[in-house]
Amino acid sequence: MAALKKQSTGRRTNKLELHPRNPHQARYNFALLADSCPELSHYIKPNQYGNESVDFANPDAVKTLNRALLSHFYGVAFWDIPPGYLCPPIPGRADYIHYLADLLAASNKGVIPRGKNVKALDVGVGANCVYPIIGHQEYGWQFVGSDVNPVAIATCNTIIKSNVGLKDAVNVRLQSNATKLFEGIWKDKERFDIVLCNPPFHTSEAAMEGESKRKWRGVKGKTSNRSQAAKPVLNFGGTAPELWCNGGEAGFISRMIKESVRYSDRCFWFTSLVARQGNLDAIYRILKEVGARQVKTVEMSQGQKISRFVAWSFLHDSQIDYWQDSYWNN
Repeated sequence: MAALKKQSTGRRTNKLELHPRNPHQARYNFALLADSCPELSHYIKPNQYGNESVDFANPDAVKTLNRALLSHFYGVAFWDIPPGYLCPPIPGRADYIHYLADLLAASNKGVIPRGKNVKALDVGVGANCVYPIIGHQEYGWQFVGSDVNPVAIATCNTIIKSNVGLKDAVNVRLQSNATKLFEGIWKDKERFDIVLCNPPFHTSEAAMEGESKRKWRGVKGKTSNRSQAAKPVLNFGGTAPELWCNGGEAGFISRMIKESVRYSDRCFWFTSLVARQGNLDAIYRILKEVGARQVKTVEMSQGQKISRFVAWSFLHDSQIDYWQDSYWNN
């Protein structure tokens, strides 16, 4: 068995820098966004510095901002999610997609594979369907999204059916076995060029609530007109399967790695976001145990936050050559 190859990109010096192809580099132009989504104008107000902004502690404002961003930058005619479901920050989600494109390019002589021959699996697509929207709009990729929540799947289907460009590009599947990630989703002889995942971070609801309260104290410290007794609100929302699971992030990714062995020759790159840097050593150890041939860690910057994803592949050199010739360069 070949030795595991573990690579890590260098940390970027400018923490405010998003990926060069990310269209969300500049400050939000709220006038343009309100043109794309008129209802956003109801939430636009001067912040403490006198600049136009929205109240990011208000879930309705955050959802409406997302709707405007998806309309303006990605041509989405309709987008909505039920109350309480995860409403992710669009710039960070776009960064993951663009770095995945770079990962594929690095495996294809520097050329980003584009178009419908490139197939991606989004594990835990959620109700928002954001990764498939961005990945298809930016690179023309085909997507399968999986989720354990029937409401999330139904909401994704509504978004897909309401946007002509997504109808033949995105398919979502219900995972009926919550203990499995790929089994029951991954069809016989189906192959994916990339698997992506934003795993649940917390180990339990109590752990999530404690973190939410800590963040809320920070928000209150910056917003003087809020009641000190106000109840913490998850401004980006999230249901139980989206926010916590047994073993938290480390446990989820460990299960994903072990399951990926079964599909080792039917996927080029498996990837997962890793929010907590302290989980990396355990992840690397499991990847070595299962015989991953390549492992890469890619760092990304969103605001003052450094995030990352880990990617692993089982393919031999001959399989890589075949994959390039058969799927990407044909």
